[in-house]
Amino acid sequence: MNSIYDYTLDELKSELKPSFRAKQVYNWLYKKYVNSYDEMKNIPKDLIEILKKDYPIEILEIVKKEQSLDGSIKYLFRLRDGHTVEAVLLLMKKRVENEDGNVEQSEKYTVCISTQVGCKVGCSFCLTAKGGFVRNLTVGEIVNQIVQIKRDNDIAENKSLNIVYMGMGEPLDNYDNFVHSVKVFSELDGLAISRRRQTVSTSGLSTKIEKLGNEDLGIQLAISLHAVDDELRSELIPMNKAYNIKSIIDAVKKFPVDTRKKVMFEYLVIKDKNDDIDSAKKLLKLLDGIKAKVNLIYFNPYPGTSYQRPQRDDMIKFQEYLITKGLLCTIRESKGLDISAACGQLKEKEANGSS
Repeated sequence: MNSIYDYTLDELKSELKPSFRAKQVYNWLYKKYVNSYDEMKNIPKDLIEILKKDYPIEILEIVKKEQSLDGSIKYLFRLRDGHTVEAVLLLMKKRVENEDGNVEQSEKYTVCISTQVGCKVGCSFCLTAKGGFVRNLTVGEIVNQIVQIKRDNDIAENKSLNIVYMGMGEPLDNYDNFVHSVKVFSELDGLAISRRRQTVSTSGLSTKIEKLGNEDLGIQLAISLHAVDDELRSELIPMNKAYNIKSIIDAVKKFPVDTRKKVMFEYLVIKDKNDDIDSAKKLLKLLDGIKAKVNLIYFNPYPGTSYQRPQRDDMIKFQEYLITKGLLCTIRESKGLDISAACGQLKEKEANGSS
């Protein structure tokens, strides 16, 4: 049975009669964040009974959350079948008020959401991979992560935020549900999250990158590259044997990019693995001819991993080399280091009964 969160507004209009009721329901779900049809005061009782029966409001239960000193909040959600997934609310900019109490700068948020329970990709640096793959999330389960986080933090309906499909799972491996969730998120009468504010991060399913490019949804693309040669990338991302670096670069070159944007290449920096200047030189050559931005990411250690966090000096040298050669490069400052911020950590902690 479908959840009410599975539907775009047009789809819901085609299901409900009279069709204007769909917009009212959308308003209650995505503007007021209600969790029950009984709270929808302008919906007739007979329609409410139909909605309860045929279009349940599927709610993700917040099992656990951890808040960092930097304002980031990590959520562990329980699904209807008992499985759990993670999402993270990242406070990118804090609220700033002047001495008169007037707001000079409001908060800016990014939410990192999951698309699968577990993951098939099997990245050696990722804790999620330890649990293997269980199933894809439904459209409603993807969408409801944002709804519950906005609700839990009293984030106003008109407050825009950014979405990154960068949590548990490979979004393009759950292609249809991921694409559909993009459309639900961008509904102006719903959450109204512009597609330009949505970024899909993929480990490099090149055929799906091409397919996504052909749909021209207007979303942003991020590639989890992490290595500059197939030998190391296959160690880090075993799926690279099926989708090697060349196939990924070829697919990216065909992807439609907003004239104001660049393709993001995420490069997880691991001490003594890929943090040297020789790797920076190879990366520069690899991305030649692509409207690219490189985001260097500190490896975030977790118990049991053999990989280590790089030295900050090495990160800066890597960044400066790329910048001096004309390639835009940033260092993602780690958030949530004092909590279970890395993907899969909170799920693992809960499973082991840790506090």
